[in-house]
Amino acid sequence: MSTAPRADKVTIPALRAMKAAGEKSVCFVAWDYQMAQLADRAGAEIVSVGDTVGVNLWGQPHPLEITMGEILVVAKAVRRGVRRALLSVDFPFGPLQEGVETAVRAAVRLAKEAGVDLVKLDGASDFPEAVEAITRAGIPVFAQFGITPQTSLKYGVEYSAASTARVPDGMLEELVAEAKRLESAGAVALNLTNSGPVVGPAVVDAVAIPVLGGFGGGPWLDGRIRMVTAAIGYHAANVDSEPDTYANVARVAYDALVACASDIRGARRLRGQK
Repeated sequence: MSTAPRADKVTIPALRAMKAAGEKSVCFVAWDYQMAQLADRAGAEIVSVGDTVGVNLWGQPHPLEITMGEILVVAKAVRRGVRRALLSVDFPFGPLQEGVETAVRAAVRLAKEAGVDLVKLDGASDFPEAVEAITRAGIPVFAQFGITPQTSLKYGVEYSAASTARVPDGMLEELVAEAKRLESAGAVALNLTNSGPVVGPAVVDAVAIPVLGGFGGGPWLDGRIRMVTAAIGYHAANVDSEPDTYANVARVAYDALVACASDIRGARRLRGQK
């Protein structure tokens, strides 16, 4: 099986065909124009604007603080950098919980103002009517369930520990039923978080639509979701430690900035300047 990035534009039917063929889908989470271009060029099938942008990019303490206005600013920047992949954007906390009409208006706004291809709904299994209504409005839904910021207390897990927690295997039947309900409601893909090797395969086998996972995902799913910043080691803490990632961009960037500051203080010509 070839792992080379494909040049053709990604479509939703193509994602289903990949699942049927046993090919893994890649979803990179990006929050700016430059990283979006890199993620797209690297061959991701989906580039996602996650609601954790507030935590990871702006230092907010919790992802529930992000607003629709803030999500739109980021989504527009990422849209400009994405050409081949599908663009998915998370709903901020609020529109889905406020009712079907509010959820549809939010989805329409993301589609009109940011040109999104998919809207991702966190905790979607509790709102199948909203999934149906948004789908009827012509906007594809990427439905997230499992341990999420909105559902962690339901499973008795603090969200701060959700990256290492797994949905209890005893909830397998419930999660399979949720997956089927979301597929019936019109979702085109599922984001199952913290699934584990028991629940994950059962959900994958229960539906025809692709099932991807971020935290707690693994080879048992149809694909993976990975933050670009995490994949490349672009966190300030990585300057002082060696991350288990594909690079340590934080340290490279830090060393470059230290060198630049030294040149400025020494009145030396800066690289890239004549």
